[in-house]
Amino acid sequence: MNRVAPWWTAGVLGLLLVVPSDATAQQWLHDDGSRTNQSMFRILDEWPDPNDYRNAAGLPGPRYWQQKADYRIRVTLDTVEHRAAGSERITYHNNSPDPLRFLWLQLDQNTRSEEFSRAYRMQGALPEEISPRAMRFLGLDRFDGGHELTRVQVVDGSGRLVDADYSINNTVMRVDLPRVLEPGGVQELEIDWSYRIPDSGRGGKELVSDGWIYEMAQWFPRMSVYDDVNGWQTDQFLGRGEFYLSFGDYDVAITVPRNHIVDATGELQNPEEVLTTAQMARLEAAYTSEEPSFIVTADEVMDPGARPAGTGMLTWRFHAENVRDFAWVSSKTYVWDAAGYRYPGEDRLIKVHSLYPRDAMPLWDKVSTRATVQTLKTYGRLAFPYPYPKAVNANGPAGGMEYPMLAFCGARPQPDGSYSEGTERGLISVTIHEVGHNWFPMIVATDERKWTWMDEGLNTFLQYYGEQDYAETYCDGAWTQTEDCTYPSRRGPPPNIVGYMRDPDQVPLMTESDLIHKDFGNNGYAKPATGLVMLREHVLDTPQFDAAFQGYAQGWMFKHPQPADFFRSMDDGAGENLAWFWRGWFYTTHANDQAVTDVSVQDAQELVGDSSRGSRYVRIRVENRGGLVMPLEMEVVFADGSRQRLDYPVDVWRNNEKTFVAGFFTDKTPVEVIVDPDEGFADIDRENNVWRRTVTQ
Repeated sequence: MNRVAPWWTAGVLGLLLVVPSDATAQQWLHDDGSRTNQSMFRILDEWPDPNDYRNAAGLPGPRYWQQKADYRIRVTLDTVEHRAAGSERITYHNNSPDPLRFLWLQLDQNTRSEEFSRAYRMQGALPEEISPRAMRFLGLDRFDGGHELTRVQVVDGSGRLVDADYSINNTVMRVDLPRVLEPGGVQELEIDWSYRIPDSGRGGKELVSDGWIYEMAQWFPRMSVYDDVNGWQTDQFLGRGEFYLSFGDYDVAITVPRNHIVDATGELQNPEEVLTTAQMARLEAAYTSEEPSFIVTADEVMDPGARPAGTGMLTWRFHAENVRDFAWVSSKTYVWDAAGYRYPGEDRLIKVHSLYPRDAMPLWDKVSTRATVQTLKTYGRLAFPYPYPKAVNANGPAGGMEYPMLAFCGARPQPDGSYSEGTERGLISVTIHEVGHNWFPMIVATDERKWTWMDEGLNTFLQYYGEQDYAETYCDGAWTQTEDCTYPSRRGPPPNIVGYMRDPDQVPLMTESDLIHKDFGNNGYAKPATGLVMLREHVLDTPQFDAAFQGYAQGWMFKHPQPADFFRSMDDGAGENLAWFWRGWFYTTHANDQAVTDVSVQDAQELVGDSSRGSRYVRIRVENRGGLVMPLEMEVVFADGSRQRLDYPVDVWRNNEKTFVAGFFTDKTPVEVIVDPDEGFADIDRENNVWRRTVTQ
């Protein structure tokens, strides 16, 4: 294929200056008759004004600040009553310029409380017909859980613990302070709590062949975020809009039955107390290779010799720095494998772990750790190197969920150990996705309660490339691969989003998480990921995009960006005003539909008195029938079988957003024109993308 520039770059630039526009008046796609600027290219005025906290380049300003919350937690797991009970001390640092009279905390477990759950009260009537599959997820008998608080105290001005005045509003709790917390000050508070561990899902338990698995998440009262955008962000947890949390340091002691294996956010501080000598030696050996090796084998599961000698419970101690959350897993059923990874040129070791029951074999021991290591590589290349000391993937009741350094994934083989290619790909994809969430939003810590696309969409975009890299890495047969070693990614490729883009009943990406009324996966995950793939592979040069994206990701590491920060940072880093793209793809539900409506040929001698550029002048009329403006890519097929590529920037629509006529000189006869030949712009009607010469033409 011969890829060429538009015709005016071929020595006839002067002609461009005298050729009149195809239309005599400005033509806007969405002209509402108001006689105001309705161009898709106009400046976006939805963004807040830049200031000293968030600058016009989309990066933290010179006075940017964020709060810090440190935790010291002691928790005990009761595997008979299936309860967790704990005590925590929070040290809250007021780095804001504002005096604070009260603090807000999140009580996520209250979303499962009959007393407090607003999510329960929102539920409507059951449908008239319920499938057997739906019956498993409807929860006809609602689980009644929630945080049970037995002590809430604050440190007063004299350093004494005193009972706090507090009130609970569903999933958030206000604690009034005995004295104003001034800027630069520190407030300490302590809370004792317990709750029933739910039967499934995030922070739930699951019974497998060898016993119970506990995935402990959203398990302790956590500080809400106070920032320069919201003040206190106290949006209720309704189950869909996820989390917005402050960074801090954690010291957590987890007491569990002696036969359990535990892993968590942070590094284990007392391996000599909770591991055997053999297991510690196996770990050191495992860290020398990217290929996994067993720390606890399938034959050793529930073998007393695979646990430290003695009686009674064991306490596992973990320490984590600069994380925004803490989660852990515990089970007597776990097989454990591990590996080590170092970025090229670095000595720093990243410890990679996978925990899963024997029910998950042979699939998990083949895929989990390898997919985790691949995530470290791909995301490290496209965003920034993984900064934490470990990455863990654990199998259990959650189909897919993410926390700092710890992912929950749910795919398993059949009871007989067999699994399909789709199941294997499912585990590869969910592992890359959930481990990938360490970048977005665990480190680039967006407000998930409001903007799903800022974490799920950006993460799914990177997941797409992680999947392709995995397929290439293990194309030697270590996975069930396609013939050409590509990965059939579900989200990311533009053709895969076309069905959703045709749906008139959708909401813009710039819609708060709990207001997305349907097709949450396509809206929050697939559409933003596809948009970024288009931007990287078709709108911008790939190195240009990568530099901008890395600038955003690295500029907001361990900080709290907002949507305008992302848009501005990408514009600034790419050297482009992409208002047309953000407006169309993120702020509206318009679709792309470019149609080739006419192709005509004129004698070049007749047109310009010269045939040295080619004996024919070809005009191709393209109509913009959708609501978006996108770059125009075309392929022309000639009678002799040769092809010519015509790629135009989005700017061809600036003066007329509805119609553009392309033209070029040639000695050949065009017989076919294909608009969007690579299917790179999610065109919703491909039937009008092709013109073919008829016999009479």
